Amino acid sequence: MALFAVRERLAARGESAGRRTVDDAAVAAFVAGLTGLLVGNLLLGPLALAFSAVALLRGTRRRGRALLGAALGVADLAVLAALVSLNGTLFWSAAG
Repeated sequence: MALFAVRERLAARGESAGRRTVDDAAVAAFVAGLTGLLVGNLLLGPLALAFSAVALLRGTRRRGRALLGAALGVADLAVLAALVSLNGTLFWSAAG
């Protein structure tokens, strides 16, 4: 019932539910990439890359945000590679 109401409101504004989902994927890519720099880069880096790929392939209006999400996803994986090569661990700690 709630999904139907959301679709009706989006249709009234001239915006389809599919378009909104694609734009949300771009935002999710950015948030996952940014959060992945701090915690969980093993999971959030690839997730950011996947969300940004979906958003870009489906033609999001938030192209810059999707590209930034992809860049942050790559940075997450670079941080992970540095951690593995320097410390031999998948986790980092401020205590050393």
